[in-house]
Amino acid sequence: MINHISIKDFAIIKDTEIDFEDGLNIITGETGSGKSIVIEAVSLALGSRADSSYVRTGCTKAVIQLAGLLDGEEVIITREISSSGKNLCKLNGEIVTLARLNQVSSKMADIHGQYDNQSLLDQEYHIVLLDAYKQQDTQHIKKQVAQLYDSYSRCRLALSKLIRDEKENARKLDFYRFEYDEIKKARLVSGEDAELESRINLLQNSEKIYDNLNQAYSLIYEASPSITESMGTALKSIESISSFSKDIEKLSDELSDLYYRLEDLGSDLRSLKEDVTFSPQELDQALYRLDTIDGLKRKYGRSIEEIIEYSEELRSKLSVSENLDEIKTSMMKELKGLKEKLTDACEVLTLARREKASELEAAIDRELKDLNFNDACVKIAVEPLPEPTSSGSDRVEILITTNKGEPLKPLSKIVSGGETSRIMLAIKNIISSYDNISTLIFDEIDSGISGITASIVGKKLKEISLSHQVICITHLPQIAAAGDHNYKIYKESDDNSTYTYVKALDDEGKVQEIARLLGGTVITDTTLRSARELIES
Repeated sequence: MINHISIKDFAIIKDTEIDFEDGLNIITGETGSGKSIVIEAVSLALGSRADSSYVRTGCTKAVIQLAGLLDGEEVIITREISSSGKNLCKLNGEIVTLARLNQVSSKMADIHGQYDNQSLLDQEYHIVLLDAYKQQDTQHIKKQVAQLYDSYSRCRLALSKLIRDEKENARKLDFYRFEYDEIKKARLVSGEDAELESRINLLQNSEKIYDNLNQAYSLIYEASPSITESMGTALKSIESISSFSKDIEKLSDELSDLYYRLEDLGSDLRSLKEDVTFSPQELDQALYRLDTIDGLKRKYGRSIEEIIEYSEELRSKLSVSENLDEIKTSMMKELKGLKEKLTDACEVLTLARREKASELEAAIDRELKDLNFNDACVKIAVEPLPEPTSSGSDRVEILITTNKGEPLKPLSKIVSGGETSRIMLAIKNIISSYDNISTLIFDEIDSGISGITASIVGKKLKEISLSHQVICITHLPQIAAAGDHNYKIYKESDDNSTYTYVKALDDEGKVQEIARLLGGTVITDTTLRSARELIES
């Protein structure tokens, strides 16, 4: 149920608020006063897509707030649309996605606009209407059909690609094998190129490395006097006087540490010097190996890792090519199995739809009789499609005859605009009863009707409002007279701009508004009496 809506800087509405009530809420106003703009604002609050063109000229953003009840709990929805194109959705103060907002609002209200009347004439929309009726009865099998169809389609596409690429893969098979063998023969190891570069650098500079290590070792151990010999003499001198002072003793200890550390370093230098060798053969082998790796990089990837990855792709292609018949047979078997499962699921869905169609036919017939279609007869045809789709294997079409003795024909061949409005009203009433949607919103459901039929539609809306909150925009006095709560939309202008306002009407205001709808600009005592009689009736 919708309790309240606040609209600011939206289209020609500067700032207006409406409190909706239980029962039948009727909105009227002059043509062009902005009646449909209010419904558009409600639609945006309930999750329709936003457009910066909705922002009132000269303003930076439009703000719509809607308060209502869902499953007994208060819900507050906020939509902000900026002139830059950005929009914000909030649910109870928390920012949410548009998808999340739609998920919540779809349970709260259903909006019927003039476009829905036109969609009723589109046969492809009829399956949507049938599935909406008692949708919980078929929701699980529809989901299963959609999932199976997705798997079936992906498998069919993969098999088609495999067959399509079969000849091309056969031509490339020798080339793939050559490349794979070349890479495999190289026996690449990740990080090998970096190690080779380091080893080559060492081999190419081995003479210089040896000379420098040897010179350092000689200075430390072999020179006369050597560094170690001089430091040993210094250490003995200090140790001989270390007992005279704690500072000298500390210095003696530190010098002793340095002396033994120097001996260790000398040992390390000797080991490094002895390990330095120059092997022209090893250098040639390392250079040749690095050249081989660089050659593979130029052809197959910028690094050893990329080359290895490419070789895995080649191995996979070779595996597919070499085992194509086996893979193809396996995929065809899988495709057949998926097709059988999809067909079985579609048959279950078809049976459920035909059962629902029979129930919906009877329900629509009863509703149409209430709407002055005394001789109408409806048939919902559920026919098979040549191939399954994601929504099943059914073609659904609503057929109707409005006169005795006339054959059933498609809606588009039979009904007028007024008849379309009444049929859609009947269907919406039936479906909403099963969907537990508390609020029904009708934007000019009275399109194409007048006279007695308008009074009948007004009574039907009144009947629906006993179990639902109904918000209805109308231009017909017969429908406006049925309202439990009436609102008037009107425009005012100043030198700079035009403003739209909405006000709730008291009993006298309702009489005045219905008199205006009956008599136009000139309201007489006669039209006022007629307005009161219409309300009382």
